[in-house]
Amino acid sequence: MTEERVELILAVLCGLFLVTGFAIEVGTGAPRWVSLGLYATAFVCGGLHPLREAIDALGLGRFEIDVLMLVAAAGAASLDKWAEGALLLFLFSLGHALEHYAMGRARRAIAALADLAPPTAEVRRDGIVTEIPVAGLVPGDMVVVRPNTRIPADGFVRLGTSSVDQAPVTGESVPVDKQPVDDATRAAERPDGIAAAHRVYAGTINGSGALEIQVLRLASDSTLARLVRMVGEAESQKSPTQRFTDRFERIFVPVVLAGVGVLLFAWTVIDEPFGASFYRAMAVLVAASPCALAISTPSAVLSGIARAARGGVLVKGGGPLERLGTLGAMAFDKTGTLTEGKPRLTDVRTEPGVAEGDLLAVAVAVEALSDHPLAAAVARDGRTRLGDGVAVPAADDLRSLTGRGLEARIGGEIVLVGKAALFSEAPGPALPDTLRASVRALEAAGRTTMIVRRGDRYLGVLGLMDTPRAEAAGVIKALRALGIVRLIMISGDNGRVADAVAREVGLDEAWGDLMPEDKVAAIKRLRAEREVAMVGDGVNDAPAMAHATVGIAMGAAGSDVALETADVALMGDELAHLPFVIGLSRSTSRIIRQNLWISLGMVAVLVPATLLGLQLGAAVIFHEGSTLLVVANALRLLAYPAPGARRPADQSISTISEVSKQ
Repeated sequence: MTEERVELILAVLCGLFLVTGFAIEVGTGAPRWVSLGLYATAFVCGGLHPLREAIDALGLGRFEIDVLMLVAAAGAASLDKWAEGALLLFLFSLGHALEHYAMGRARRAIAALADLAPPTAEVRRDGIVTEIPVAGLVPGDMVVVRPNTRIPADGFVRLGTSSVDQAPVTGESVPVDKQPVDDATRAAERPDGIAAAHRVYAGTINGSGALEIQVLRLASDSTLARLVRMVGEAESQKSPTQRFTDRFERIFVPVVLAGVGVLLFAWTVIDEPFGASFYRAMAVLVAASPCALAISTPSAVLSGIARAARGGVLVKGGGPLERLGTLGAMAFDKTGTLTEGKPRLTDVRTEPGVAEGDLLAVAVAVEALSDHPLAAAVARDGRTRLGDGVAVPAADDLRSLTGRGLEARIGGEIVLVGKAALFSEAPGPALPDTLRASVRALEAAGRTTMIVRRGDRYLGVLGLMDTPRAEAAGVIKALRALGIVRLIMISGDNGRVADAVAREVGLDEAWGDLMPEDKVAAIKRLRAEREVAMVGDGVNDAPAMAHATVGIAMGAAGSDVALETADVALMGDELAHLPFVIGLSRSTSRIIRQNLWISLGMVAVLVPATLLGLQLGAAVIFHEGSTLLVVANALRLLAYPAPGARRPADQSISTISEVSKQ
């Protein structure tokens, strides 16, 4: 039996003993000790959990709200107001039990993600398929996934084609088609370079086709397992508002106790018996206890984080959740963020005397060693243009020249592939005028350019094009509607290409030709004006993200680095999650403000009311009612909708519900 259930049962028993004792006292002629015994039993049932928590708090040198409630109940009993003292403990313990249940509901919404991974998997070893616990899977195992079953581990497709519902992990609104990888050995060695069409995640749901997947990670290290762990860690990360209320409580509770101590001596100043002064002091003690204040922020933050996780967004704590709601500007990387991230090789311009096949063979050899989307496009499309009959030389000793290009060796010669700026810095001959003209023409047409030089000989330039995401323009409009007043692209690509994409998706401006350190400077400049988020892939953009108010990583389910570096990780590759999580953040902040007004307002009303004669029982009812009200208000966030008729987040919820029933 869970502690939450035990606490609720004790609270109900407290209420039963209270009602029974009151009925006997009022409606029968039974001896007084009978009702007193029932009241005392109610005190034990209702005070057990608060007493334990109070002892723990006092052991740490803190005055918590439980201390105030126990003092008030003991004071009522000392005045022979046993019924009112028992009522106080009943409502307080019931409120706490329901509060813990409500908080547990938000945590269970997160835990439901962990339950999506099946307990067993069918693994093929030595040609024999056997069923083993998922915990027994190791990287390299071949797992058979039957149609309409859950995928047990992170991996990539080796055999079969199917569509996979990834909503529980990424929040994507439609199933994603999956097919086998071309090179299983390369995929196993470089898992971060596996395309979305081949990668699968534990806990997602296979469609109508059978798949055979190769396991990449242990069950404990799967994307789903890490997501659940990180959300659990995020729960303990307090928001700025929560840190403020905690500091306020540490000061407020001793002040209340001191004030109550003063009120105990009111009989020495005004003409009333000590009992009346003591009773009033206990009523004020109840009225001033900040129970609702203590739970107002954490309940909203936990509900917001849980709702985001169910929608495929990992928010790492209350701090990022609140900061999202303060944003006034947003900076985007271009490739893979505002564009599809699937560039195509469209142009091959060779220098005089250079054959197209020679240029492509050298470029493919070098780019095949890199994981960058542009490199993958050159390697893929270049090999296609070369055909099967052309041999590609072996390249090695790859070195990434961040923000500029690549350096490698072929046959002992240094090969450079990158943007024009690389060759103005590298030793060797300057760019020929004919090559400069080709670069300018391609960039004017919106192409990303890559110049290739082998040794001291320039071979030519490649032109690539990446199309903007279909949903990008709509997302930009939605962000403006949410109050993001400045939307900017900061890109390492050339300025003309960045401008063309920015105009197409509706951004205010684009800053191109930026190195990673230039992106950091740009974010600092923007942050000096207003709070700004940096949206990127979480890898190349990690330094800029670290300097932004909030760093947001796209497609984090496929990137270990993105999961670790970003404040907010969009597990899927859908821009539509941006307005969702920002709107959720603003709703969370709004509910926190409402809860603070409710909790502090109730204290402001009840304290003078009790000083003027409001009875202890009425003060208890209003006090505990406000606590339950703020918790119920916070739980509304669990039903926060994502935009659209068939919303990604709602798809995720329905998927969780359906799978949980299996």
